Order: sequence, then structure tokens, then C-alpha cells
Amino acid sequence: MYINLKNKKALVGGSSAGIGKEIAQQLAESGASVTLLSHSEEKLKNIVDQLPTDQGQKHQYLIVNFNDFESYKQQITAYFEKNSVDILVNNTQGPPAGTALEKKVADYQEAFDLLFKVVVFTTELALRNMQKNKWGRIINVASVSVKEPLPYLVLSNSIRAAVVTWAKSLASEVGKDQITVNSILTGYFDTQRIASLNAKKAKEQGIDEEEVLKNMEAKVPVGRIGNPEEYGYLVAFLASEKAAYITGTQIPIDGGLLQSI
Repeated sequence: MYINLKNKKALVGGSSAGIGKEIAQQLAESGASVTLLSHSEEKLKNIVDQLPTDQGQKHQYLIVNFNDFESYKQQITAYFEKNSVDILVNNTQGPPAGTALEKKVADYQEAFDLLFKVVVFTTELALRNMQKNKWGRIINVASVSVKEPLPYLVLSNSIRAAVVTWAKSLASEVGKDQITVNSILTGYFDTQRIASLNAKKAKEQGIDEEEVLKNMEAKVPVGRIGNPEEYGYLVAFLASEKAAYITGTQIPIDGGLLQSI
């Protein structure tokens, strides 16, 4: 199956590393022109220079601070005053780890701004052109924790669940415009985020990080954690015309980690 995204324009959040970077790579390889979002200009510039342009793609980047919503709001509004997108991948870095007893109301507010307000506001701006053109793809990077909460990620558990139910509601409203809205429930992937969480676990449990990783891999039926490139394949498919009848879904990509139905 050939994924053709030629002449499509994509905006990918958190795309200077890890999952976001590989999503941008796969969209570009499928022919899309990609705008990358992140806070690291050096990384973004290097990635843009490496993305393929053999199908006439024109890539660019935008430096943003997801942790400062008012600043982000101004930056992304200015972007959409001059640009439009056909494919929006909502992806930000995760909030700090911690349990329900450790976190305070202020922590939840910060996580809400990062994970929910950024996603909803960006989507509102992107929808204007999508509805005008009667075509669009909105893809949210979420987590398996919305189905099976992880005890050390209470902020992510709570707010990502809100994003997923919001996305389900939105899908039913914009389907008539041939716009699909889907959320991906992310399992364990080889990213800096996982490495940081494993380092925290190792310190708390008094064991080596390598042992934490082995324990993690043992929980996954396929016996390993995911490669971010594999994530990019799924997003490229969902962004294509081939996935026009898939909307309002929550798709796990987790090597079989989730035990619930």
C-alpha cells in the first residue's frame, strides 16, 4: 500500500526528537510538507535540513514553549495567520511524573494548560482551513494510561483522558466535513521520556536502569519496547486518504501491553 501525502501540509508538535521526530520523517517521506514545533532551534534546523524534498516538499520549523500557554498562543496564532495545514499532529512533552498524593491543584493546572489547552487551541486554528477545504486529519498523541492508569503518571493519566474524550466529541461534529479525529494510545517506546522515567524508577527502587528496562520489556507481549519509526508509520496511514473511514477512535500502539478490551 502506497501512502501518498503529496501537496499536503502537516504541523507536528514536539518534533525535535523521539516520536514526534519520526512522525515528521514519515509524513515527509510520504510527500507532505512539514512544519516542526519544539523549543530547540538547533535540533529543529538540523531535522528540517534532513527531511526529504524530492516531491517538492517545503519544510519549516517554529520555536515554541508548550509550558507557557500565553506565549504559545501568540506564537501559534501568528503562524496560522500566514499558514494553513491539512494534517495536525497534537504532541507535546509529558508533564512531570508523580502520584496523586504528591500532586497539588497547581500541578494539575499546569498539566491542563500543557496537554489540553495547547491541543484544543491549536486544533481550533487548524480546523478553519480544514472545514473550508472539506478535508483534514487531526491526530492526537495520547497514552495507554487513559485506559489503564499508571500509578506514577497521575497528571498524564488525568489530562490525557480528557483529551481523548474531547477528541471523540469533536470527531462526531466534523465528520461531515471529511475531517477525521483520532487518538493514539502510546505504549513503551525508546525515547528520552522513557529513559528519564526509568532513571527515576531505578533511583526509587535502588536498582540499575538496565534492570528497569528489562522489567518493562517483560510486560510487553512482543518482548520489547517500540521503535519511534513504527509510530511514524501508523500516523502516516491515519493522515492519508486510505484512513478516510477511521475516525473517533483510540488506537493503541503498545506491543500488546494493554490487557483491557
